[in-house]
Amino acid sequence: MKKVILGTAGHIDHGKSSVVKALTGIDPDRLKEEKERGITIDLGFANIVYPDVVVGIVDVPGHERLIKNMLAGVGGMDMVMLVVAADEGVMPQTKEHLAICNLLKIKSGIIALNKADLVDEETLELAKEDVKEAVKGTFLENAEIVAVSAKTGLNIEVLKGKIRELALKVSEKSTGGIFRMPIDRVFTLKGFGTVVTGTVLSGAITIDSPVEILPAGITSKVRGLQSHGQALKEVYAGQRVGINLQGVSKEDIKRGDIVTVPGKLKPSSFIEVKLELLKDVKPLKHGIPVHFYLTTSETVGKLKLFNKTEVLPDEEAYAHIKLQDPIVAMAGDRFILRRFSPLETLGGGIVIDPEPPRKKKDITPEHLEILFSGALYEKLEVKIKRRAFNGISISELEGWINSDIIQIKTAVDELIKKRRIINAENHLFHIDIFNEFKSSLLNLLKEFHATNPFKEGLPKEELKVKLSLDRFPKVLMLLPYIEDVSIQGNTVKLKSVSKEKIDPLLEEKIIKELQKEFQPPFKDELAQTLSISESKLTDILKIIAKQGKIVRINDSLYLTIENYNKMINLLKDFFSKKNEMTVSEFRTLLNTTRKYAIAYLEHLDSQKITLRVGEIRKMVKRG
Repeated sequence: MKKVILGTAGHIDHGKSSVVKALTGIDPDRLKEEKERGITIDLGFANIVYPDVVVGIVDVPGHERLIKNMLAGVGGMDMVMLVVAADEGVMPQTKEHLAICNLLKIKSGIIALNKADLVDEETLELAKEDVKEAVKGTFLENAEIVAVSAKTGLNIEVLKGKIRELALKVSEKSTGGIFRMPIDRVFTLKGFGTVVTGTVLSGAITIDSPVEILPAGITSKVRGLQSHGQALKEVYAGQRVGINLQGVSKEDIKRGDIVTVPGKLKPSSFIEVKLELLKDVKPLKHGIPVHFYLTTSETVGKLKLFNKTEVLPDEEAYAHIKLQDPIVAMAGDRFILRRFSPLETLGGGIVIDPEPPRKKKDITPEHLEILFSGALYEKLEVKIKRRAFNGISISELEGWINSDIIQIKTAVDELIKKRRIINAENHLFHIDIFNEFKSSLLNLLKEFHATNPFKEGLPKEELKVKLSLDRFPKVLMLLPYIEDVSIQGNTVKLKSVSKEKIDPLLEEKIIKELQKEFQPPFKDELAQTLSISESKLTDILKIIAKQGKIVRINDSLYLTIENYNKMINLLKDFFSKKNEMTVSEFRTLLNTTRKYAIAYLEHLDSQKITLRVGEIRKMVKRG
């Protein structure tokens, strides 16, 4: 059966709760203090069950000081019932509630002109005209006005019928998105434990599903589900729901937290928005603190306008808001702003990027316009481009924007098909970023091969350092997509470049010079003798060593394989007669200097042929 959420709105003491009770038989005022004072202090809940639709009702307080409680209830509303007392007409909170609902882009509603039993026909008509004037230019401009009396029951059945007609026209929320339920109440039930309630904004969830409570990052499991007192196995978008959480303390959770699926959404303290101001407020200046309301959460933020010093009444602007507390938002979510002091509703808007770039140079007017009004695939392309060399996983993208997962995947496939993005191991990069990386890499490799003709290629770690990619390791996922590049293990090279072969005469000269028994020239001396650069000689020596013709002792010293084997045999012969050897004995054994002897012994120690014990060496016993 179709599920729809109706929210109440209106000034204090105009009878919102009374009308709800008359419609449903349920008293939404649940707190003792509310009943004693006759006003709604916190959110109240009720429902009307029709044969073809269930209307969940969120009753909100009307007192000016309780606007933040009212805001906690309007996030998931599909339609609104504006309640106006016929004997008082439109009042300040009537207008503020109406403005808030209008800013949140609630699309439909109905007007209940309550306390009709207290006024004559003429006063009733004047009250209707007053209401019509107040709702001009809002989503309620063409809404039906039903004169009712919660006290006598006048036209309550008519109102109930009109609500059903309206509910049947409401577009159902999609269940294809990520499950999100902002928490509006937390309590414990004996024998059950912690229960949270709220309106499911998107997606669906079943009993035993794992969940995450954000922004705290608490993981839990669904023990039970209820909607309007009925136990269910599954709940989905558009329903008022109670979730019994496993292993979570009531003290760990609060109103404003979000229940969602694990690993998809990220808390953020810095968001990018498009905001609009109401007509009758003072200008909003750059840098001022504001109260920020999103679904059931409330925090304080600092406003940073783009290319403006202030926003005028009835004007729109792009801005960043730096928030005091982290929130959980998706692109497309709507919010309300109130002045820090004195408290008054200023306006509202839409989140266009819950994780925007921090640097102003990375923000363009064109991108802002696309993020606000572009098609889904255009918004996704901008987001992927904004992530630059970091890229973004498909899973992250699904948690970034309030849209059906299948629609996101379809849009991503379309962008890949058009070569606007590249999918590397389910990590997405924009084609402009790919081309920038490719250009930098090819230039680097050309320079590398020119200066290192004898090297196979550039190690990936060295590549990261040279291109300053330490903070962007995932960009290396793009390497296999660059056709001009070959990857061999941990080495990257240009396909068009082959390693230069060593001149046989030069190789012969090098080996001949190194044949000087146990006192061959060091690398710098050898380079001078051969009249070649030390870096070029380093590459050549490594290649000859790889062929097994010479052995690297350290970075500056090499031995021919014949002399190396001779050293090992002399060593074995020595240790067949003695158990330990001094540096002096080793130097005499090889008939060399102390400088060479120390270098050879350090090499032998590193190869675990000898073991240093204080100032002597012992032969390592082989199994």
